[in-house]
Amino acid sequence: MAEQPDDLGEVIYEFMPMGRYVRVAAVDPATLTEVSIVGDPAVGETLLKRQARRKLAYVLAKKAQT
Repeated sequence: MAEQPDDLGEVIYEFMPMGRYVRVAAVDPATLTEVSIVGDPAVGETLLKRQARRKLAYVLAKKAQT
């Protein structure tokens, strides 16, 4: 079963503005796994964090399968 984003625990976020977009990096401190997304800053920090967290959960679940 895929790991749910709420099961991750602590996640570290980094926001880097890039012109009209923002790059959001999400890091799992336990495994040091990092993912990033690019989004529109107009959608808000909460939604960008949620999307980055979901991608991190997906990557961690894929790593657990192998």
